[in-house]
Amino acid sequence: MKLVRKDLEKDNAGQVTLIPEEPEDMWHTYNLLQVGDSLRASTIRKVQTESATGSVGSNRVRTTLTLCVEAIDFDSQACQLRVKGTNIQENEYVKMGAYHTIELEPNRQFTLAKKQWDSVVLERIEQACDPAWSADVAAVVMQEGLAHVCLVTPSMTLTRAKVEVNIPRKRKGNCSQHDRALERFYEQVVQAIQRHINFEVVKCVLVASPGFVREQFCDYMFQQAVKTDNKLLLENRSKFLQVHSSSGHKYALKEVLCDPAVTSRLSDTKAAGEVKALDDFYKMLQHEPDRAFYGLKHVEKANEAMAIDILLISDELFRHQDVATRARYVKLVDSVRENMGTVRIFSSLHVSGEQLGQLTGVAAILRFPVAELSDQEDDSSSEED
Repeated sequence: MKLVRKDLEKDNAGQVTLIPEEPEDMWHTYNLLQVGDSLRASTIRKVQTESATGSVGSNRVRTTLTLCVEAIDFDSQACQLRVKGTNIQENEYVKMGAYHTIELEPNRQFTLAKKQWDSVVLERIEQACDPAWSADVAAVVMQEGLAHVCLVTPSMTLTRAKVEVNIPRKRKGNCSQHDRALERFYEQVVQAIQRHINFEVVKCVLVASPGFVREQFCDYMFQQAVKTDNKLLLENRSKFLQVHSSSGHKYALKEVLCDPAVTSRLSDTKAAGEVKALDDFYKMLQHEPDRAFYGLKHVEKANEAMAIDILLISDELFRHQDVATRARYVKLVDSVRENMGTVRIFSSLHVSGEQLGQLTGVAAILRFPVAELSDQEDDSSSEED
């Protein structure tokens, strides 16, 4: 994401002009937009024209519109963002108050104005405009006959390809059908890797599977690379890291990112940090439940006691339509930071973010046990009984 201009007043009202450069920037933009904001961008509008003879025709014109945002639709697979709203600035093609949908596109600038830019939104802009926060990890999660080629970006897990090949079972004395199908499967996975992984950006490719599938696949891939003199694969051989996973399904990626060998390799990527924080929270919940809280009320109480060491919070909560509810989450984040706590904002599109969402979307690891809260919970539950 490229920041073109930032004009903010003392009360944090104002506007920001940005240019999304990559598909992931659309995800950042989706998180910046809120109902009630005003969005100015170039768009195409179908316009009816009447000729001198009275015949009516229509043609498409490109124009710049300013909309008051009413609905936001994000397609995570295609990374497309559509914003619907009413026109609030005079335009020769669109009447004031008329509805229009703008489709935001990569490499086309837009200006977003808000009555209040809060700390969470401003931090997201900083991160989106920092080139170090781009996708530098790829993963191939596989089992016999099934493989997912994914890009693990700081904000989400993007499935770039899914390869499925029916592998017949080995039969006594005749393994040729099984071996041929397996070779065809490996070949398709290699093609998917070459097509979807940009080795100039990606610094590590995780190859994960149960059993010996990953070893057999890597042996096949590099044997073929030597035979065909595939410089792309041979030059990047050191980037491939083999790890264990329970299956070839996408959800197995979480356990892959938890593997100590992987975390040491990916120590400077946000995705690994998020997974580790969630893993630490679950361990704390198991061994010292008085130091692991989840749910907004409990986490807020822990924050009042200045007990929060690490706050885990889903970005989904900052998209809440109710301004007061959203402000409550922003206040919590600011307060934890003021008390020298660490805040990890999880993406709801990331595997770890989905798991945090099942825990209400907000959780905290505490510096010290806060037993009173657990006691209050026990008292309230016994009263209910």
